Amino acid sequence: DLISRDPEGLILGGGPSLERSGNCVEYIQKLEIPILGICLGHQLIAKAYGGEVATAEAESYAQIELEILDEDDIFRGLGPRMSVWASHKDEVKKLPDEFDVLATSSICEVEAMKHHDKPVYGIQFHPEVHHTRDGHRVFENFYDVCRS
Repeated sequence: DLISRDPEGLILGGGPSLERSGNCVEYIQKLEIPILGICLGHQLIAKAYGGEVATAEAESYAQIELEILDEDDIFRGLGPRMSVWASHKDEVKKLPDEFDVLATSSICEVEAMKHHDKPVYGIQFHPEVHHTRDGHRVFENFYDVCRS
C-alpha cells in the first residue's frame, strides 16, 4: 500500500482516460504529501477536488507556448514563458474552488494549477519529454517542494 511506505511526494503521470484510472481519486483525497499530477494526473487532481474535466475543443499533440502566470514553487526560475509539449484530448474545464491557475496557453486555459494551502500541483503539459524545454527543472523544483 502506497500510504504505508511513507513517501515524501507523489507524481501522477499520464494515461489513457479518467474512466480507466481506478481508485486514484480516493488516494489523492487521502494523501497529505506533495503531489504533482501530469496530464491525466492533473485531471485526476481536479476531479478529486471538485473540478470538472471534459473533452478539449481539439485534441492537442504539438509544441505550445506556455504563459506562466505565477512563478510558484514548481515554475521557479522558468517564467514568464516556456516552450512545452502538449498531448491530450481531455482537459480541466472548471478549476476546483481551492486552486489557482499557475499557467495557461492558447489551447488550454488551465495548463497548470496549485492548491491554495497544500503542495498539490497539476500540469496539463508533459515536462518529461525532450520537446519540453527545461522540463527537468519542473521535476527539480517539485523535488525541492518535497524536501522542504
